[in-house]
Parts: sequence; C-alpha cells; structure tokens
Amino acid sequence: MSANATASSPSTVLGRQLGDELRRLREAAALTTTQAAEALDCTKGKISRIENGRVTVRIPDLTAMLLTYGAMDAELRDRLSLLARKANRRRRQGWWNQYGSVVADTYRDYIALEAMAGTIRTFQAQLVPGLLQTPEYIRAVTVASHQWQTADEIEQFVQVRLARQERLASDSPLQLRAVLSEAVLLQQVGGPKVMSAQLEQLLIASARPNVTIQVLPFSRGAHASMFGPYVVLGFPEEAALDVVLADNPTGSMWLEREAEVGRYQELFDAARTSALSPVESRTVIRRRAKEHRA
Repeated sequence: MSANATASSPSTVLGRQLGDELRRLREAAALTTTQAAEALDCTKGKISRIENGRVTVRIPDLTAMLLTYGAMDAELRDRLSLLARKANRRRRQGWWNQYGSVVADTYRDYIALEAMAGTIRTFQAQLVPGLLQTPEYIRAVTVASHQWQTADEIEQFVQVRLARQERLASDSPLQLRAVLSEAVLLQQVGGPKVMSAQLEQLLIASARPNVTIQVLPFSRGAHASMFGPYVVLGFPEEAALDVVLADNPTGSMWLEREAEVGRYQELFDAARTSALSPVESRTVIRRRAKEHRA
C-alpha cells in the first residue's frame, strides 16, 4: 500500500460539500455550534466534525439537523439526503475497510480519524505506540491478545498497523508526540531480540522532525497519567475540536466534550513536563536497547 493511499482521507469532497451546506444552514438559523449541539442533544465536537466532513452523516441525523435549522424546503432536503448517501458510500472506500474481518468498529473509527488528524499526543503505560511498532513487535502483541486465532488474521492485523505508519512519512506527515512510561522499555514483548530491535526503531523514529518521544522514568513517582493510556487527536481545520480515545478496564471509549478533552490535554502536558527531555530520553532508550541485547 502506498503512502498516498494510507494518507487519503475519508473526508471526501462530497463530505466537505455536505458539511459546508450544513454550516451555512446553521449560521442562517443564527445558531452557534454549542446551541446546535444542545438542540440536537449531541456534542459540539460532533457538529464540528460533521461540518468539516470528517464523519458519516446518517440520514436520521441529517433530518434532525435540517429541522433544527428550519430548512423545510423539500427540494433542498432531498438534495442533501442524496449528497449524504453518496458521501457515505465514498467514505466506505477507506483502505481500512478491506480489513473488516480483523478490525473492530472502534478501531476502524480510530483509523478513519487518525487519517484526518494533524497531530497525535499519546501517553503509553506498557506498549510502544502502534505508529512506532516494528512488525515483530506488532505480531507479538497480536498473538498475546488472543483476539485473532489464525496466522492469516494475525498477518492482516500486522499489515493494518504498518499501513497506518505510512502517515508519518507522507507528503503531509502526522505530528506525533509520545510520552512513554519507562515500563514500555522494559516489558519483554516478543523477547529480548524483538525488544532490542523495537527500541532501535524508536531511536530512528525520534530522529524524524515530526516525531517527539519522551520517557517518563520510574524515579518520577506517581503521576496523573499512570491510570491508563490515551490518545489525543488534533485536526488541522480551523475551529476543529480535539478528540480523545482512552482505555479503561472495560475497553476503549471516545471522549469529545470540551471539558473531558481539556482534562486529557492537561494530563498530557503534565506528563510531558515530568518526562525526560527528548535528548535524555534517547539516551535512556539506547541504554535499554543494549540491556536487551546483553
């Protein structure tokens, strides 16, 4: 799969056209995004993503928006419904959909948003971020999860993760800022040889201008991010709102309300401040890589 294919966005021309029309109708109704969200019983983030063409617009949601905005013209409603259906069909052509048998809905949603993100800030407590994993490391994690049983399923999942990584080297590269607990460097994923190669890969990745890696050492003690990993996705569109994917004991959850997202932005800033500098982190990663080789 080419880098261009991986970087392609499900935010198609049709999706943006529909979003522009809905924004115009909202503004004509003299409603702010906050007011529209309250009237539609959804979040401001959802309104923002619809207007920026970043998500599928279901016909019931479209109908509710048009009613809220006072768009009663039948011809307009029919035209926008047809546009939504065409945009949704185009959106389903994202490269990740060919792996539907091994990629869960939540992960598919994440990949779609990641394809449109401009920045990713992530804290990881035990695992190397997926965008920085070697094939052998991915394979070891996949086998250990027991979610995929056959060799073919495991290999398909490895290919999905490798395809995602092409965003880091695309013409419009993703900006990745990662804070890793020191435990990430010590966890024997796949054994010493795999871990040594993985840490060497972190050193190579950290030399990229669009990748920043920091290590949060054990010596810093307790910290607010130690309760679980999370990812904060930021988008390039003006006024677009960040989205958070956080892990918890029962699975992953999306957070998009401003107060919740703001909390995770603060958590990441605190983790980044407590962590070693990128230069110091490279020294620690290099030392741990040598220890795995010993």
